[in-house]
Amino acid sequence: MTDSFSGLRVAITGGTSGLGLALVRELMSRGARVAFVARTRERVEQVAQENPGAHGIAGDVSDKNDIYPMAIQITGELGGLDVLINNASDLGPTPLRMLSDTECEDLEHVFATNVFGPFRLTKALMGALAASAREGRGAVVLNISSDAAINAYPGWGAYGSSKAALHHLSRVWNEEHAGEGVRFLSLDPGDMDTPMHAAAIPDADPATLKRPEQSARELADALAAVLPQIAQMV
Repeated sequence: MTDSFSGLRVAITGGTSGLGLALVRELMSRGARVAFVARTRERVEQVAQENPGAHGIAGDVSDKNDIYPMAIQITGELGGLDVLINNASDLGPTPLRMLSDTECEDLEHVFATNVFGPFRLTKALMGALAASAREGRGAVVLNISSDAAINAYPGWGAYGSSKAALHHLSRVWNEEHAGEGVRFLSLDPGDMDTPMHAAAIPDADPATLKRPEQSARELADALAAVLPQIAQMV
């Protein structure tokens, strides 16, 4: 599988911890050229140093003023874009609380990160993705979903409803852009041993959870299945 993604240009949000960091490492190990985004500049610089060749970009997907500078840096660093992975997520206030006890401002921030951020960034990068599709490279947007997008879990209302919205946005986008060759995937990586899961369920047994590295491998395989030039190699 090594080098099966050779030359593929990939952008990953939330790329300095958990699943995002695992995706940076997994896709680079397969030969992809990766740009990753996260909010904390110091952490971005640290991850970039630890993963030579990765392009770190400091930015907050929940801040609409960061989106276009972020998109320009992504395409500038990579010379275009083949795959966008909208991974950055906001759980909402912890301990988790009932939806009726959630402050409006907290719900707004969760949606700003989990829905409007991916929407704005995808919109800003659609031209680059469409160009990739026209060049025959294939183009994919992978939106990281959750079983909370489908199942109604008490206490997960802000996160679950935002992921449900992103999941449906993905389905609509996929229908609208199929003729251009741009594919949209909405995939649930499963319950993982990540800082976000620990914040949500502090007493969870890590032994019962997937490692982010395993989910990253599975998601990379899912990308390989829909990118034509990669499907021919693996």
